[in-house]
Amino acid sequence: MKELEPARAVFGLTTLEEHLNDAYRENGLRAAIVASFSVSAVLLALVGLYGTLSYLVDVRRREVGVRLALGALKPQIIGRFLAQGLRVATIACAAGLGVSLLLGRLLSGMLYGVSPTDPTTLAFVTAIVLGGAGIASLVPAVRSALVEPMQVLRDE
Repeated sequence: MKELEPARAVFGLTTLEEHLNDAYRENGLRAAIVASFSVSAVLLALVGLYGTLSYLVDVRRREVGVRLALGALKPQIIGRFLAQGLRVATIACAAGLGVSLLLGRLLSGMLYGVSPTDPTTLAFVTAIVLGGAGIASLVPAVRSALVEPMQVLRDE
């Protein structure tokens, strides 16, 4: 630059890569914030599902005790509560997919290399949510099957 224009002041030289990184830093920060809020929302939903099913197991403790006393198998009891939790999670996932398809264009400016309706991403997120819901449902379901029928019937 000094040879071409000796009177011109040159300062703040950066590479093109550094310049582009600076330009996209704000969008990366926004994406990280949205991702952390998304993870928090999923975790809160799973804790809520666990709490609701745990309460449901406590409320239906007598019913489970009677079923076990009459010969119901523990896997049947576990399956009943697990299916109930997964049914709720499946309905929630369907509603979430619908909303994401409707409102995906609002976030399209923050997505790079992925469209708001990318089927792989939507399937992956749905699988994560359903897997987490299965684990959150499994704990109260197993706890319900471990109820001692005679103890429950005596307590009531």
